[in-house]
Amino acid sequence: MSHKHINLLRAIFHDPVGGNIHWREIESLLHHLDASVVPAHGARFHVTLNGIEDFLHHPHQSSVCDKSMIKHLREFLSRAGVSPSSYEGDA
Repeated sequence: MSHKHINLLRAIFHDPVGGNIHWREIESLLHHLDASVVPAHGARFHVTLNGIEDFLHHPHQSSVCDKSMIKHLREFLSRAGVSPSSYEGDA
């Protein structure tokens, strides 16, 4: 996994949650993790990763994700077995 993706994972799992993560970075990370990202209704995306399914919402007014979306993404990644420590040795 690239340093860029590992740093993004660290930012997603960092406390307190940051607010400067762009949707395109999250989408890139999900594709790198071999997640299925399928547009659903409106700004929703159906995401499947390691057999875990969820819906993520693209930010409406800007490309920057808000803190609640990052928390939701963190919970989804955790349920799918993804964490920064899973990939620390890959960099």
